[in-house]
Amino acid sequence: MEQTLYPFTFEPIFKERIWGGTKLHTFLHKSILSKTTGESWEMSTVSNDISIISNGIYQGKSLNELIEAFPEAILGKDVFKRFGKQFPLLFKYLDANQDLSIQVHPNDRLAKERHNSFGKTEMWYVLQADEGARLIVGFKQDTNRELYTEALANKSLLTLLEEIPVQKGDVFLLETGTVHAIGGGVLLAEIQQTSDVTYRLYDWDRVAADGQARTLHTELALDAINFKSISPKQNYQAQLNKAVTLVDCPYFKTEMILLTGAITIKNPGDSFLVLMCVEGSFELTLDNTTYSFALGETILLPAVLAKFELHGKATLLKITA
Repeated sequence: MEQTLYPFTFEPIFKERIWGGTKLHTFLHKSILSKTTGESWEMSTVSNDISIISNGIYQGKSLNELIEAFPEAILGKDVFKRFGKQFPLLFKYLDANQDLSIQVHPNDRLAKERHNSFGKTEMWYVLQADEGARLIVGFKQDTNRELYTEALANKSLLTLLEEIPVQKGDVFLLETGTVHAIGGGVLLAEIQQTSDVTYRLYDWDRVAADGQARTLHTELALDAINFKSISPKQNYQAQLNKAVTLVDCPYFKTEMILLTGAITIKNPGDSFLVLMCVEGSFELTLDNTTYSFALGETILLPAVLAKFELHGKATLLKITA
């Protein structure tokens, strides 16, 4: 029955955000419904946001149904052993037309205790950045709860935080506890643990359409914050037709492939494999069947698919758990 598995794509789940824009359409050709669409959830098993298959014989089925039917064949031997039938990662594209709130995510222990959830370690790959765009990531220097609390109270938190100018191709790893915000003018791919737990610290005194300020989580955040200075930007050297590691953390490994021509990918079967097409387009050939994919598409390759060919001209993020 496993022979019926193939490369899966999913219906994007769009999220309206106060800070959203239109780049998910203008850059990634998504069929968004408004001028304030902030997120496209590409592959999700978060409660109430379960991805639906958009191609092939299982079109219309959910990702959870697929995993229930073929748990080890989809997830891989190692992932199934670690997580059971739970899909451990969440894949998104984000368009920040304005600054996001300054926020932090809890670690696995806190998230489990408070929300019965995974923590939220995440990474960012910048697809496009307007001139002058930046990310806010961590403290400029080691600080403490007292200095942080004082700065938050007098609205000078930004003076403690590192602001890093960004451009296309920049990569950041945000471990849990990192105070951060995506700055306006940035379009990025986000790969993270399956979690929707975010603690907002400061939201620029914005109000929503109903005139109300968005909820802050200042008390919850105190125990989650890492007050040490960190270095979240990841350095790498891209190479043609070779998988180059961008991030390798306990929750996922992300590699970049600058595809030009054709290469063969082999999967040992320990984990599923996800491809995010962040530039160009490509074809994937498996068992004499060829599938075509374009910029902005995210593809799930079940772990049981041991060998396939990629051909075309594209920049791909290759992710395993």
